[in-house]
Amino acid sequence: MSAGERVRERLVVIGGDAAGMSAASQARRLRGPDELEIVAFERGHFSSYSACGIPYWVGGDVEDRDQLVARSPEEHRERGIDLRMRTEVVEIDVTGRRVRARAVDGAGEYWTSYDKLVIATGARPVRPELPGIDAAGVHGVQTLDDGQALLDSLRAATGRRAVVVGAGYIGVEMAEALIRRGYEVTVVNRGAEPMSTLDPDMGCLVREAMTGLGITMVDDAEVTKVVTGGDGRVRAVATRDAEYPADVVVLGIGVRPETSLARAAGLPVGAFGGLLTDLSMRVRGHEDIWAGGDCVEVLDLVSGRERHIALGTHANKHGRIIGTNVGGGYATFPGVVGTAVSKVCDLEIARTGLREKDARRAGLQYVTVTVETTGRARYYPGAAPMTVKMLAERDSGRLLGVQIVGREGAAKRVDIAAVALTAGLTVEQVTSLDLGYAPPFSPVWDPIQVASRKAAGAVRNA
Repeated sequence: MSAGERVRERLVVIGGDAAGMSAASQARRLRGPDELEIVAFERGHFSSYSACGIPYWVGGDVEDRDQLVARSPEEHRERGIDLRMRTEVVEIDVTGRRVRARAVDGAGEYWTSYDKLVIATGARPVRPELPGIDAAGVHGVQTLDDGQALLDSLRAATGRRAVVVGAGYIGVEMAEALIRRGYEVTVVNRGAEPMSTLDPDMGCLVREAMTGLGITMVDDAEVTKVVTGGDGRVRAVATRDAEYPADVVVLGIGVRPETSLARAAGLPVGAFGGLLTDLSMRVRGHEDIWAGGDCVEVLDLVSGRERHIALGTHANKHGRIIGTNVGGGYATFPGVVGTAVSKVCDLEIARTGLREKDARRAGLQYVTVTVETTGRARYYPGAAPMTVKMLAERDSGRLLGVQIVGREGAAKRVDIAAVALTAGLTVEQVTSLDLGYAPPFSPVWDPIQVASRKAAGAVRNA
C-alpha cells in the first residue's frame, strides 16, 4: 500500500428497513465506495418501507403496496449499497468481526467480515404460546410480508368474521381496517380498557368510539386457545368464558425487540429485551458496533429510565445518527418523551410523557387534571369536543405527561406538549406559550393551555 492510500473499510448492516437503510444511506453520502464498502442483509422481500402504513393499506386507504416503499432494493444498489434480499443473518461473531448469513429460499451459508456493524433487526409481534396459534388464518402484522399474507388470507376466507387479539395501537388500527373491509370484528383485550398506553379513564373514550363503529369489545379477557377446523384453518378464538367465531385472526398484542442474534453474541440488552447503546447509538462496550430502531431501548427524558418504543420516527433518526458516526461525523440521540398518535375512524388519540402508573413507578409525586374543550372556537362551524388529561409534578409544577382524545385537530396538538416535555417546562410556563390563534384553528385558549392553567392551579393547591 502506497503512502497516503486509504484502507477500504466494510460496513455490514443487518436489517433492510428504516434504521438499517437510513444508516447505510447516510454513511454512503459521507463516504464514497472507494472508502467504504456497504453490505446489507434483509430477510424479507422489501426494503425501506413504512410498517406504520400497513393498517391503512389493509383498510383500503392506501391502494397499492408499493406506495409504502420509500426506496426499493434496486435504488439502494444504484447508490452503491450491496443489499442482499431474502438473506438472513443467523450468527454474529464479535471476536472474529464477521456475520454468518444464508439465503431464506436456498441452501448454504457463508461468512462476511466487517470493520463496522449495524444491527437493525427491528421487533417481532408478540405471539403467545397457545394451542392453535400457528394455524392458517392467524396473523401478526409487523412487515410488508405480514401485511400481504393477511390480505391474501382475507381474500381466501369464506366468512366475514375477524377477531383481533389485543387493543394496543396495532389492534385498534387493525380493527378499524377490518371493519372497513366489511368484516364483523371482535376485539379481545386483556385490559379493562383499550389502549394501555393511555390511562384507563382516557382509554374508555376509545372503547366507546370503537363500540360505536360496531366493533364488539371483550375486555378483561385472556385468550386460552385458537380453535381450528378439520382443514387446520382457524375457526374461533377461545377465552376461559366463551368462544368467538373467526375466519381470520390478527394478533395486536404488541411487539418485542428482535435481539436473539445480539443476545447469542453476548451483546448487552436491557430490562425490556432491547439492545443498550450510548448517545451515539454505539452498542455499549463495543466501539465498532451500532444498533438502532425497534431492537434498541432508549432513554425516557421525563422519567430518566430506559424504555422500548417501536416507532418509525425513532428508527429513521437512529439510522441517520449511526450513518453520520460511521461516516466520520458526530451525532447523538438524546432520548424520547414517548409521543404517539393514532385514530379510530374520526376519533384521534394522542399521548406523550408519563401515564399515572409511569409516574408512580418513577417515584414521582404528581397531580392530574382533565378538561373538556373544543379544537376550534365553539361558535365556529365544525368545532368538535376534545378531552385533555395532564400530569404535573406536585412540587415543581414540571409537566409530566399529556393524553388527548378528540376529533379533528386533536392528535397533533400533542406536539406542543412533546416540545414542552423535552424542554422541561412547567405547566405555568406552558400556559404562557405564544401559540397561534384564529377561530378556525383554536379557541382563544388552546386546549393544551386550558389544561395547563388547570394543572397550574392544582399544583398551587396541592
